[in-house]
Amino acid sequence: MTRAAAPSAGFCSTVVSGWWLSFPISPEPFSWCCCSCYHRRRLLCWIMVCFRLFRVPDSGLVLFCLVLGAVSSYALELNLTDSEKATCLYAKWQMNFTIRYETTSKNYTTVSISDDGNATYNGSICGDHQNVSKISVQFGSGFSWIVNFTKEVSTYSIHSISFSYDTSDNTTFPDAKEKGLFTVNDIVAFGIPLNDIFRCNSLSTLEKNDVLQHYWDVHVQAFVQNGTVSTKEFLCDKDKSLTTVVPTTVPSPTTTPTPKEKPEVGSYSVNNTNGTCLLATMGLQLNITQDKVASVININPNTTDITGSCHSQTALLRLNSSNIKYLDFVFAVKNENRFYLKEVNISMYLVNGSVFSIANNNLTYWDAPLGSSYMCNKEQTVSVSQAFQINTFDLRVQPFNVVEGKYSTAQDCSADDDNFLVPIAVGAALAGVLMLVLLAYFIGLKHHHAGYEQF
Repeated sequence: MTRAAAPSAGFCSTVVSGWWLSFPISPEPFSWCCCSCYHRRRLLCWIMVCFRLFRVPDSGLVLFCLVLGAVSSYALELNLTDSEKATCLYAKWQMNFTIRYETTSKNYTTVSISDDGNATYNGSICGDHQNVSKISVQFGSGFSWIVNFTKEVSTYSIHSISFSYDTSDNTTFPDAKEKGLFTVNDIVAFGIPLNDIFRCNSLSTLEKNDVLQHYWDVHVQAFVQNGTVSTKEFLCDKDKSLTTVVPTTVPSPTTTPTPKEKPEVGSYSVNNTNGTCLLATMGLQLNITQDKVASVININPNTTDITGSCHSQTALLRLNSSNIKYLDFVFAVKNENRFYLKEVNISMYLVNGSVFSIANNNLTYWDAPLGSSYMCNKEQTVSVSQAFQINTFDLRVQPFNVVEGKYSTAQDCSADDDNFLVPIAVGAALAGVLMLVLLAYFIGLKHHHAGYEQF
């Protein structure tokens, strides 16, 4: 590795294929900066962390930079080399964690951990016949994640996975009842042929002791032979089911998704310095159509993370989970006296590993007066696009003017139906009055002509 000076504090720069690239980093300058390694289109930061320019469909090139935190994609990549600078362990993957803990008020709450922007890889080792190979990742405030690999004659195994977190961090675990370091160990013991790279794009889950671990887009090869990462893939069972099913004919119409049960209703809230500023209660069901195949996905509020923001004219509720990068509900104020759902954005991973993204900032749903909430117990559909709709159940939202963390008086969606019927009723009544006036006019006109004839 070579030592390089950044052009200014807080930036890391290098030259790639004749292009000078500069990337923002944290306010503290790193003593080691970027240099080229292993491949011209890959950059190395810190000691073991390699970065690569990935081509994303419809998005051009995206740079995943973990130590510098340039992109919040949660993608990690490690290219570990031995003393002869030959690759001995390669891994690329994505992960996040949901931790449930008890608060001092004897309630349980969850926190989602997915910010790997400042990850380090201290303690990662190549291993040999006598010793295990290991990926060791440190990130955030006291989080560590370790995977141990063992080697046999013709196979290697993902032997165990451990995850540690420290509830003494009041920022991440506010009001935690038990303070200290906790570690969750899972024995995996999954065997892979020695010269194959393991691939699992599908979502994998480990759950133990109030910790839910999610992994996807996994590519890993331990004990790399002759310094060359294999191109022969060993697939996980979920990926096998995706790649072996070949339809005999391509359906021309859109396939109808299998109906799903009603989704669980979740309660969501957003806080600012003044307390709770947004409330939402709803069951959410996503209807997605891609490549003429429709699917229905129910949102599980128990594994969903909530963030957002509140401003005088707009408010944001953002939901994310292991497979949903973000699902945004953006509310706006109109005419200074009403609010409505103006925008919905989504980006999520589908079962086949592809990314589904849709945005629409020209919606007009959930209209209600400021200072009140909007409620609709019946099923409603928010049509974001032809390819994406959201079914809502037992809905109630208040994105503005929340007082003491409670909903204000609700405007029910049945009022919308009533408001729709009122113009029809008024129009029908006016038409009836007009008919009576015209009828009376013609009758009077007929009598008038009859009088002239008698005269």
